[in-house]
Amino acid sequence: MAKKGRAVIICISTLFCITVIAGYAFVKTTKEEKNNTPITSADKGNDTGFVVTEAGSYDSADTAVVVEKDDENSAITFQNMQLGKQYTLTYNGATTIYDKHNETMSMAQIHVGDIVDITFLKSKKRLNSIQLSSAGWAFTDISRYTIDELAKQMTIAEDIYKLTEDTVIVSSGKQAELMDINSVDVLKVSGVGYNVYSIVVDKGHGYLRLTNDEYFVGGWIEVGQSVIQEVTEGMLLVVPEGAYDVQISNKGNGGVKQVVINRDEEVTLDVGDLKGEEPKLGTVLFTIKPKDATVYIDGEEVDISQAVTLEYGIHQMMVRAEGYDTITQYIKVGQEAAGIDVTMEETKEKETEEESKEETKTESSEQESTGNTTNNSNNNSNNNNTNSNTNNSTNNTNKPTVSGNGSGTNTNTNTETSTTGNYKVYIDVPEGVEVYLDGNYVGIVPCSFTKSNGTHTITLRKTGYVTHSYTIQLNEEDKDVNYSFNELELFGE
Repeated sequence: MAKKGRAVIICISTLFCITVIAGYAFVKTTKEEKNNTPITSADKGNDTGFVVTEAGSYDSADTAVVVEKDDENSAITFQNMQLGKQYTLTYNGATTIYDKHNETMSMAQIHVGDIVDITFLKSKKRLNSIQLSSAGWAFTDISRYTIDELAKQMTIAEDIYKLTEDTVIVSSGKQAELMDINSVDVLKVSGVGYNVYSIVVDKGHGYLRLTNDEYFVGGWIEVGQSVIQEVTEGMLLVVPEGAYDVQISNKGNGGVKQVVINRDEEVTLDVGDLKGEEPKLGTVLFTIKPKDATVYIDGEEVDISQAVTLEYGIHQMMVRAEGYDTITQYIKVGQEAAGIDVTMEETKEKETEEESKEETKTESSEQESTGNTTNNSNNNSNNNNTNSNTNNSTNNTNKPTVSGNGSGTNTNTNTETSTTGNYKVYIDVPEGVEVYLDGNYVGIVPCSFTKSNGTHTITLRKTGYVTHSYTIQLNEEDKDVNYSFNELELFGE
């Protein structure tokens, strides 16, 4: 019995050994066959060259300005302010986006002109992270400002900031030049310290033309609280985009109409039906301090020792006195009798009475010879100041060329202008377009007008093309000036 049990155990052990050996041989044979089998292209798969980027991986960092956003292709163009170099990076769902306080935000909250800190994979041009820079500042709704391109300065309220050749200017979603900014535009300005990194035109301007306005030539037009200007034949006004009541008057007659101004578009307004019959008159009693001040209404000296009779409507008032700042503003006569009180402020740089009178004569002469160009410039200037507050186009990437005086921008025209002898400003290019100086028709390019120092708006217009304006700054240098501007763009381009 014991022998029989041992025989069974030996048999089982033998079978187990055979099974193990057979399994080993099978595995070995399978591996050898597999190793000897050729590898086909299907086994390899297709090498696309795509490398999956892990979130958080980057090899470069920068503080830059957002120049352009391409949401359709998930791409952003940046500008490095130290080098003035632009480059484009793509982003995806792995890109992290933060505000200044490290709170998560969406890419839709990143805007052109923003100053951002970014990290990215330079080799793949892939944006890893973007964050609003804590070192940057941004002012929005800016309408109280001046820009002096010659001095490379921008004044916002009372603070002076520095402009550079690399300051990013954006209007209508396209890169632009300082000359493209008009005094009526509302801006967003961003920078670091006292350096301006970007200027974005948040609210631009359009154009207003009058028809059947012969009766009102020499009168006044008021567009909302934005524009107050004397009516001249064939004028073309630069007006901030928006909806306005337009009031026009002459000889005490006129009326009000409504217009909607869109950016870079021209609106024609028929005022022929606003002509009245007899002018209405009102009397104004002036009380001026100091008492020896001289008052001019529409360029003419008036006797303020008694009430002054004026037609209903808008009039320009200028008050001068030796040792005091000259006051230029607009008054509206709309009732039979009214009183105006004016208190002048002493000036540090005193003018002699003879100089004051000589300047007044010069200005009066200019009005007669240049179609009141000086007054129109001052009108825009005064209006800009009246409606400014601290919370405060087309693509022209090629900067217009200028010879002689040089060009500049000063969008707050709070300075009087005067002619500089017999010197001229010549507009050479683009040929065949209409030219308007501060809203007043000049002629067809090539053309010229009398040089008058100060800040002016040049508007170029041609039927079938997009109207465009430039802001230029002329100094008192005794020489002619030549300007060559970019060609106008066809509608629909």
